[in-house]
Amino acid sequence: MIRAAFAAAKNLKRDFGEVEHLQISEKGPGDFVSHADIKAERTLRAELARTRPEYGFLGEEGGETKGDGRNRWIVDPLDGTTNFLHGVPHFAISIGLEREGEIIAGVIYQPISDELFWAEKGNGAYVDTPNARSRRLRVSGRKDPARALVATGIPNIGKGDHADYHRRLEAVTRQTAGVRRWGAASLDFAFLAAGRYDAFFEYGLAPWDVAAGLLLVREAGGTVSDVAGKPYELGGPSVLASNFGLHEPMIGILGS
Repeated sequence: MIRAAFAAAKNLKRDFGEVEHLQISEKGPGDFVSHADIKAERTLRAELARTRPEYGFLGEEGGETKGDGRNRWIVDPLDGTTNFLHGVPHFAISIGLEREGEIIAGVIYQPISDELFWAEKGNGAYVDTPNARSRRLRVSGRKDPARALVATGIPNIGKGDHADYHRRLEAVTRQTAGVRRWGAASLDFAFLAAGRYDAFFEYGLAPWDVAAGLLLVREAGGTVSDVAGKPYELGGPSVLASNFGLHEPMIGILGS
């Protein structure tokens, strides 16, 4: 998985340097796909198939390929496409491995910062940086919402119930230390696992947005549910991730 992410990142870094020359097509209102996405997914598919040809594959751009029925790669080749296309250096490659309905391994790689977040079920979550290798990740210990930094994703044109979202966001901003919206859900999960954020909530995320990140948070000692506190199902309508101390307070704030 790491080898595949590094292979795909080579082209992404080159294309990011020439972002103004990319040919771009529109998938829908505010939802763009570039040749960079497609090339990255083709690279990931080829690299992963080289060692596990029998595994299924679910990608954002190329759809699903059925495999052995037990194992499936769930891949976002370029999470943060809009950032990428506007020259904002905050985007990632996300790869999750699902086995019999459960995510058992995940990799999130930020090519620009060269941060590699990875986790295996039961073995913890880690980050590799240019200055440190295999540093164990732990969620923060903050329990007071007034001291918490919360990440979110704001619905854009053509997506979501804007009025309902902004009511909930208002409640969060009134009761927390701050809210951040960076536009790449995989990195929101990764930053939460690293203790940089204390909680994260968003609506309408697809399986490839969350697969790797879910495992990172759980292996770093955090918890994941929907915003009402019910068990989260991959691709569900809402997700709330946090450390254990903030989970119940965040459910209360979002429900208010």
